[in-house]
Amino acid sequence: MSRSTKKGPYVDKKLGEKVEKMIRAGARKPIKTWSRRSTITPDFVGLTFSIHNGKKFISVYITENMVGHKLGEFAHTRTFRKHGSRTEVSRELT
Repeated sequence: MSRSTKKGPYVDKKLGEKVEKMIRAGARKPIKTWSRRSTITPDFVGLTFSIHNGKKFISVYITENMVGHKLGEFAHTRTFRKHGSRTEVSRELT
């Protein structure tokens, strides 16, 4: 279930302050955040975020297409290795 439109998008208070500070300063260094649940707003466009995925920080550059999504959608928490492959042993059995 999505958030009520009456309430507006959720942005962590500290993250919002960091974004405003970066915009005023005009700096281009990444903003480090653990707030994966924050919604990307139009203010974030053009900024780089380092989003924590539970183990390390993933750098993500925000574009216009990302507005409305959550930050956590762009820093995956699980690493895909591969699906089961056919080995020589399994080929001998078939």
